[in-house]
Amino acid sequence: MISPRKLLGLTALIGAARAASLSEYCTPAFAASVLPVQDLGLGVTIDVSSVSAILTSNKSVSSEWFGTTAIDYCNITFAYSHDGIANDIVHVSYLVPPPDKFLNRYVSTGGGGLAINSGLSFSPVGIISGAVSGITDGGFGNFNTQYDKVFLLANNTVNWQATYMFGYEAHHELATLGKQFTRNLFNISDGEKIYSYYQGCSEGGREGWSQIQRFADQFDGLVTGAPAFRFSHLQTNHLSGAVIEKAIGYFPPPCELEKIANLTIAACDGLDGKVDGVVARSDLCKLNFDYNSTIGQPYYCAASNGPSLRRRQFPGSSPTPEQNGTITAEGVAVASAFTNGLIDSKGKRIYINPQPGSSFTDATTQFNENTGEWGPNLSGLGPQWITRYLYLQQKDSLDNLENVTADTLRDWMALGMQKYQDSLQTTWPDLNPFKAAGGKVIHVHGEADSSIPAGSSIHYYDSVRNTMYDDLNYEESISAMDDFYRLYIVPGGSHCGSNQNQPGGGWPATTLQAVIEWAENGVTPDTLDNTGDIDVLCKWPLRPLWSGNGTHFDCVYDSRSTESWTYTFDAFKYPVY
Repeated sequence: MISPRKLLGLTALIGAARAASLSEYCTPAFAASVLPVQDLGLGVTIDVSSVSAILTSNKSVSSEWFGTTAIDYCNITFAYSHDGIANDIVHVSYLVPPPDKFLNRYVSTGGGGLAINSGLSFSPVGIISGAVSGITDGGFGNFNTQYDKVFLLANNTVNWQATYMFGYEAHHELATLGKQFTRNLFNISDGEKIYSYYQGCSEGGREGWSQIQRFADQFDGLVTGAPAFRFSHLQTNHLSGAVIEKAIGYFPPPCELEKIANLTIAACDGLDGKVDGVVARSDLCKLNFDYNSTIGQPYYCAASNGPSLRRRQFPGSSPTPEQNGTITAEGVAVASAFTNGLIDSKGKRIYINPQPGSSFTDATTQFNENTGEWGPNLSGLGPQWITRYLYLQQKDSLDNLENVTADTLRDWMALGMQKYQDSLQTTWPDLNPFKAAGGKVIHVHGEADSSIPAGSSIHYYDSVRNTMYDDLNYEESISAMDDFYRLYIVPGGSHCGSNQNQPGGGWPATTLQAVIEWAENGVTPDTLDNTGDIDVLCKWPLRPLWSGNGTHFDCVYDSRSTESWTYTFDAFKYPVY
């Protein structure tokens, strides 16, 4: 640790940081002199010898979340350990902007899948916004090691230290250290405000909510995309397609489902008042489109041996043969049941699936070269959740679906919910402390997200609204939510980005800037700028509608459409927020 005397001796050097060039203070010695060694209540000790500082100039970065630009930064990395925990090492990395670009801001960014950080996929947004930008490795070994690699201990028991770090603790420590490090680095007095922000999507979205729900004053503003809420329900639900297909007794070729999805997009495109290749009103599609209308339509897909999106999502997938046929009644039954979501043997709702017009990713089948037939895909996040996280086995796939029904999935969801309620579920609905602290959150979700259903975000939004404002009517509760929490559904948007099947949908690239304006200047984001043909996004519960032959765009309220997004998970005897 750095002694107080040494810190005082370096005051002049630190004070000159704003005037210095980036290279003049991008050194391990200077970084070590400004480490956040103050008592921050974390119970950690920083390893001074671990400090590194690497200068990067004119780095070209690109993301749908912040556009394309070139940035200069100093990457300062150090390690710390939790007091009293043996063999414990956590690495954090902070990208530091040039002193003349620093705007008294700090930003944390999150991960995706089972990774606790996304590297440069998100972190440059901090530099672009005049902030120090941080990521963590969660204590998993290095920045490329994911949570699943450290989840099980040698004796097949849960590594609870890693689980709580992944669940919420690592990001709390990252931000707490990062804000103090920023203050030390730029010699900012305790009385001067440093604004702190967060941005992440998918797992990163869940990580953001883990902070809102537990550490009310940690961030002034957050951008959370497609959050992995209800972790056990979400992961188990990735098996819903296979279980539905097993119950119907038909495993459709992927090309058949792809054709149904494309026909759905074509049929529902104009329901928003404009034909532009984007299903901007999947709610109207759900209310009006009949999958039976696709029966008999021809489909064709060439054989494929190369890497595909499907095989990246499902590593165990095999090459696909040529597929040529017509849409069957059985295929339509699968598509319809899948879109409706999981229902248990008593007719009660278990969970939800993606909106009409989304890809049928979780219903994608696998070709068995030995039998020449299509069957369920038993690898990927869903099977891994069951084998590794529920049954604590060192394996990532299920052997088969024998005796697995919708009721089985319901019970697996409940088991995981109980087991990880305080670490991974991330559904606490009372956000009064966050609101009282002045926090602001922008929540976005692609309407055609095939990985995390868009309805998942709306369900959580309504859980918060009903919990916090149960004494207000609907309009009043929406207005109260607008003070601190705004949700935007991205028409045609896929999982955390634009959609190759509906490219005109675009993606909002200035969400962090919007929440900064809201937090710092009180500029409320009634709409969000979007890169697609629909250049602004409506704030939920308003929905896009074109009039005048597609010449005029409005954000409108439609109670019937809104109700189509509303679900009660009555298969469970307790609230599922």
